[in-house]
Amino acid sequence: MRKHTIAAMWEEIPDDADDLALVNGGFRVYLCLCGKSLPDRTAAELHAMETDQCTTCLGTTTEDIVPGYSQKCTACAGTGRRKAQLTWELAHAEAEMVITVEIVRDLISGFTEPFRLSQVADLVRDTLRLPVGRLPVGPRVRDVLRQLEAMGELVLISAPEQLLRGTTVMLYRDPYWEHVRN
Repeated sequence: MRKHTIAAMWEEIPDDADDLALVNGGFRVYLCLCGKSLPDRTAAELHAMETDQCTTCLGTTTEDIVPGYSQKCTACAGTGRRKAQLTWELAHAEAEMVITVEIVRDLISGFTEPFRLSQVADLVRDTLRLPVGRLPVGPRVRDVLRQLEAMGELVLISAPEQLLRGTTVMLYRDPYWEHVRN
């Protein structure tokens, strides 16, 4: 273990807790192995940045989403390091510029049946000739599909794979969407 790995331990979570606050780092106590006092998430992120660790997983390589569910850190590709996190942040910004709403909308316009996130991501990658691993195509396409859903153009028709906190925090691995029928 690194000398500055920061542990986040769960506090008691009230039944009426704000789920967005929970997922974004609330209801936790933060402790660094070096002994530095970290009273909240902001202090933990600042200490992680100062010690060249990922500010999402705080150097642990794992994101604790809710009690009982964690995943490999998507911000630093599971390295725990700040350099990898910054590289991925730049890749996400580039993906936003390359994979626009208009491109995705145009590519899915011919779909008459429900379609999966992975199907659209593969189509975007092939159409734009993006090499695998170069840009976070799947996460960007997911964000665009969610945006089109919010705009009333698509409807999510998948059931979640896992309920992480009742029906308020849900996990979708490869969801289906379809066009809204007028």
